[in-house]
Amino acid sequence: MSPLMSRRFLHLLRAEWNRFRGAPGLVLTVAASVLVTVSLGLLITGGARSTCVTGKGEGPCPAPLLGPDGTAVNDKYYFVHQPLSGNGGIVARVSDMTGQIRLPDAVPGVRNVTKGVLPWAKAGLLIRPSLTQGTPYAAVMITGGHGVRMQHDYVHDVAGGPVHGPRWLRLTRAGDTLTGYESPDGRKWTEVGTVTLAGLPETVEIGLFATSPGYVRGMASRFAQATAAFDQIRVQGADGSWRRDDVGVSLEEDGRTPHHPGGAVESGGRLLVTGGGDIGPATLDGGLRADFTLIGGAVGLVLVLVAAAVFGARHRHAPNPAARAVVAGAVAFVTGLVAAGIVVPAGLALLRANQNPIQPITLVTQLRMIIGYAALTTAAAVLALGLATLLRRAGVAAGLAITLVVVPYLLATTGLAPWLLMVTPAAGFAITQSVPTFAHVDADPSPLMGYYPLPPWAGLAVTCGYAAVALTMALAAHRRRSPLTR
Repeated sequence: MSPLMSRRFLHLLRAEWNRFRGAPGLVLTVAASVLVTVSLGLLITGGARSTCVTGKGEGPCPAPLLGPDGTAVNDKYYFVHQPLSGNGGIVARVSDMTGQIRLPDAVPGVRNVTKGVLPWAKAGLLIRPSLTQGTPYAAVMITGGHGVRMQHDYVHDVAGGPVHGPRWLRLTRAGDTLTGYESPDGRKWTEVGTVTLAGLPETVEIGLFATSPGYVRGMASRFAQATAAFDQIRVQGADGSWRRDDVGVSLEEDGRTPHHPGGAVESGGRLLVTGGGDIGPATLDGGLRADFTLIGGAVGLVLVLVAAAVFGARHRHAPNPAARAVVAGAVAFVTGLVAAGIVVPAGLALLRANQNPIQPITLVTQLRMIIGYAALTTAAAVLALGLATLLRRAGVAAGLAITLVVVPYLLATTGLAPWLLMVTPAAGFAITQSVPTFAHVDADPSPLMGYYPLPPWAGLAVTCGYAAVALTMALAAHRRRSPLTR
């Protein structure tokens, strides 16, 4: 851009800024957006109270269990194991997996337990340094509906082959390197995955495990168990006796009786291992998420869209819509930045003050949420302004922008059409997620449950793409209408 053109564009920016700040209604609308976003967020977080029933009675929930990388995790399973010193491994065939699931009670007060295996029920071979919950591990396993998997350190998951009938599994150790294999017959083996657990001690625990996450519906998780039948068990490098531990089992209110205990039974040359719980990320019961603080963001965004559409429809014969888009985008960015910059840290402080367990969040993630929400607000405002420039009707443009950005998000929040968060400008709300969406954890497909089909920056890129297309079309339409181009 030449110096003359730069000076001209700066002049246009000043003119558009003066037009915006000279419209009290627009200024009040964006100010109201900040007020709404902050007020709703603080209202929700200030009223949140989490209580848990433990062996000591009802009271505040404990802090979430953390994995090696600081993620909130679940680590509950039944383990039949023995110590392994140095290198070695274990081989076993999983000949069958059954289970039971508690469904919502059909008759009040009558437990509705049915036979079945949940898709992420797990049974297989496991190596870890100790039984201390939250410590590193590696496991190769079959699942109820996702075939063979190799998982380690709770958040990492590698897919193997499908499971049709009995499946042989093998897990080996060579120093810090653990390798999982699968086989249909115990002779021809296929590697599933290899992981390195740095600092693995000389002696580790090696053995067989079974577990099953709860049946998730909405914010609730109901009891489920899995029972796996192991046979043809061989251990290399260890010859101790088998130990049996129900790792992470909770207690009834009396503080002594195990709640839904697992177990292991030898029967007909097979070892039947039963367990409940999960080894993986705790997305549902790992504490409240920081993105709850931005629960009013969608409502606040409506006001920004209205202001941008009105601003875009006014002065539509201005020399260059690009200058108007820069002003609208800058105002929207500051609006989103102020709103998120207040409500995220203040909301988290309220949650902690009320003794709620909080999902771990780093400063980098917190900054990404705040700046990301501001960027989402910017892209949405440019989209609304571009539509207003094209349609030349503020009301129609505002309604269309709200339909494209806010309505799909609200529909996905209720569990309807979560795929809309991939193909509409509402995808940008993914930038506000504080906990990743893990594919190997069952959850209702709703932003309220922390589910987004796209990663944070990919979702924001979709919204920015829509905004860029709308602005490009608006510029093209302006050139056609402008008498200076004729």
